[in-house]
Amino acid sequence: MNFDYDLIWANLPLYFNGVLVTLSILLVSLAIGLALAMPLGLMRVSRSPWLNAPAWLYTYVIRGTPMLVQLFLIYYGLAQFESVRESALWPYLSNATFCACLAFAINTSAYTAEILAGSLKTTAHGEIEAAKAVGMSRAGLYRRILLPSALRRALPQYSNEVIMMLHTTSLASIVTLIDITGAARTVNARFYLPFEAFITAGVFYLALTFILVRLFKLAECRWLAYLAPRKH
Repeated sequence: MNFDYDLIWANLPLYFNGVLVTLSILLVSLAIGLALAMPLGLMRVSRSPWLNAPAWLYTYVIRGTPMLVQLFLIYYGLAQFESVRESALWPYLSNATFCACLAFAINTSAYTAEILAGSLKTTAHGEIEAAKAVGMSRAGLYRRILLPSALRRALPQYSNEVIMMLHTTSLASIVTLIDITGAARTVNARFYLPFEAFITAGVFYLALTFILVRLFKLAECRWLAYLAPRKH
């Protein structure tokens, strides 16, 4: 078996451009997803069924359906409705990058909301009692105590979600975007080098995964140090 990596080397700029596309989609999706997840997480821990039930239904439906189906529904499915095509949103919904970011943001918001809800539920009761003892309002309690504490303790689980989202962005190539996987598909289509093309894509994903894992480890060391066992 002969491997031809000269063509891969010549097409590295395509892969590096794919890295930029992948990272831009990932960061935008995570930012929007986290912004959506925070109110959803608060709704999930609410005692009011009018708040809890819609949030539960949202996370259940999104987590219960494949990411690819969600992407197809947004990118291809909405286009079949004339009202959508004639609306002010059509310039955005006809854009592959916008649809991919929207689909990924919706998906990660559901998973992140459940992560935050679980973290909120495990908040030490003493922290809440201490805040109430100094007369902190309910809004202040969530803003200054519950959410910051929950976000810190959710870091290990959230890091797994970020890694999963990095790998999920490979689906963007299906809607014509040239991300890392899209670059591999392009090289394979041009030169029929499936092994070389996709093993190179795998190396790029591994490198990005390694960097993200290290960044989250540093973040955990900084913000979760108070949870580590004390040395005597």
